[in-house]
Amino acid sequence: MRHRKAGRKFGRNTSHRRAMFRNLTGNLVLHERIETTEAKAKELRRIAERMITRAIRLGDDLTVDVQKLDDEERSRVLSRRTHAQRQVARFVPRRLVRTNPDGTTDEIDIVHKIFHDIAPRYVERAKADKGGGYTRITKMLSRKGDNAPMALIEILEGEEVEA
Repeated sequence: MRHRKAGRKFGRNTSHRRAMFRNLTGNLVLHERIETTEAKAKELRRIAERMITRAIRLGDDLTVDVQKLDDEERSRVLSRRTHAQRQVARFVPRRLVRTNPDGTTDEIDIVHKIFHDIAPRYVERAKADKGGGYTRITKMLSRKGDNAPMALIEILEGEEVEA
C-alpha cells in the first residue's frame, strides 16, 4: 500500500531526484517562471512554497535594519536570519549564472534573492493569516516528442491582501 507516502520518484534514485529539484528550484527562483512537465511542476510547488514560507516566517526580522538595534537584539536577529538562510540553502544552489539578451552574464545569489526580493512581497499576506499560494501552475500543450503533459510554473507577484 502507498498510504502516507508523499512525493513522486520520477524513476530516479534519491540523489538524482534531489539534484533535479535543486536545479529546478534554483531556476524557478532565478527566472521566476519555468516550463516543465506537470508532475515535476506539482512536486516543485511543494518545495518552492516551503522555502518562501521559511523566509516569510522571519517576519519583521526580514526587513529590520540591524544597524539600529542594540548588540543583543542584533545578535538574535542575525542568528535567526542565518539559521533560516542555511535551511533554505539546503534546497537550492548557492549561485546561478544568468545570461542576458546582450550576451553578458550575471551571477545571482539565489538565497539572497529569496530573502530580499521574493519573500518581502508576501509579508503583508502572511500577517493576514493567508499562507501559501505563492506559485501558479498553468497547463500547456503536450510536449511534441513524447506527448508528456507540460506546465508553466511561476512565482506570483505580491498581490494586495483581500479584506
